[in-house]
Amino acid sequence: MRALCHSDLIAEGQSKGFERDGVRLFAVRKQGKLYAYRNECPHLGINLEWLDDQFLDADGCLIQCAMHGALFLIEDGQCISGPCQGQALQAVPCEERDGEVWVAL
Repeated sequence: MRALCHSDLIAEGQSKGFERDGVRLFAVRKQGKLYAYRNECPHLGINLEWLDDQFLDADGCLIQCAMHGALFLIEDGQCISGPCQGQALQAVPCEERDGEVWVAL
């Protein structure tokens, strides 16, 4: 596991992008739980965000690909709408301890 950031950097209902060791990833906090995924759409292999740290739809309820609007569940990365429906984002194991977010790359 590797330290990613301070826990308070990712607020409730927010997302934040990172690059570590050449790996693009992002984290989202929903209902107090942290989820992390590789920043790569399963459809085209492109980055998901349209602006820095903007990985969520307008309601903040789903992860959205800026290129073609595919929507993914925050809890498991499953695509529920769009050209990659039935596929999923690649989860990155993460945990919080001692005020830090840790990921397994």
